[in-house]
Amino acid sequence: MISVLYTLLFIEMTTILLLLFKTPLRELLIVGLDQLKRGRAPLIVKSVGATVFTIMIYEIYNISDTRSRPMDTVGPTDQIILAYQMLEASLIGVSIFLLLIIDRIHYYIRELRTLRNTLEAGKKQDGSKNNGAAEVKALNEEIHKLKTKITKLESESGKKGNEIKST
Repeated sequence: MISVLYTLLFIEMTTILLLLFKTPLRELLIVGLDQLKRGRAPLIVKSVGATVFTIMIYEIYNISDTRSRPMDTVGPTDQIILAYQMLEASLIGVSIFLLLIIDRIHYYIRELRTLRNTLEAGKKQDGSKNNGAAEVKALNEEIHKLKTKITKLESESGKKGNEIKST
């Protein structure tokens, strides 16, 4: 059991390191964690977590039961068993803690990704508004040019109309 727990701790620590640093495996790991949180998988993960937590509580109960005995009735074998159970309980507790850290890191990475996408969409809209403002300014200049051209043409048509009336 101890070797399994050490292997589990090593895998969890490696997962945390892969999530913390931007590596090619990070995206693969995030996709895998996303898949793990869909469908029936959350129920399975919660069931396994509850089972591991129950095992840890059982180990703690055995430790407290062994420690509650008088010291003269606890032999060397019981002390070795007690140390073994304490090691198991502590490894299970650290494993559960690391699983919670992995879950939170995954959640924050996903939130960061959605916030970045929202920010980029907002910047694109601001960029299009700025482009729209420049477009409006250009259209206003064109309107001003056309108005001056209209007044110039009206004055010319007035002069020509006066010339025609005088002739």
